[in-house]
Amino acid sequence: MLTRHRDIRNWVTDRQGRPAIARVRDRFGEERAQLKLRFAHQAEGREDVGMSPVSWTAWLAELDRQQLALRVEPTGDCALVSRQTMN
Repeated sequence: MLTRHRDIRNWVTDRQGRPAIARVRDRFGEERAQLKLRFAHQAEGREDVGMSPVSWTAWLAELDRQQLALRVEPTGDCALVSRQTMN
């Protein structure tokens, strides 16, 4: 689990990734930010709908606001998870 900003940024950029945010509506119609990571090896397509590239500063601020961490798997896959799952 990665929570330190420098560690997250280094892990993502080492794999040619960049931050993005999508604005999505929940079931009550309220808009919220959904954090995404885009990697060069991913095909452009359906997952990119509504995604906007953002600065690392903005992305990491939203990561902290939502209390998320980056879970990295031995296979190289990653996922954003709640920091509460770390305990």
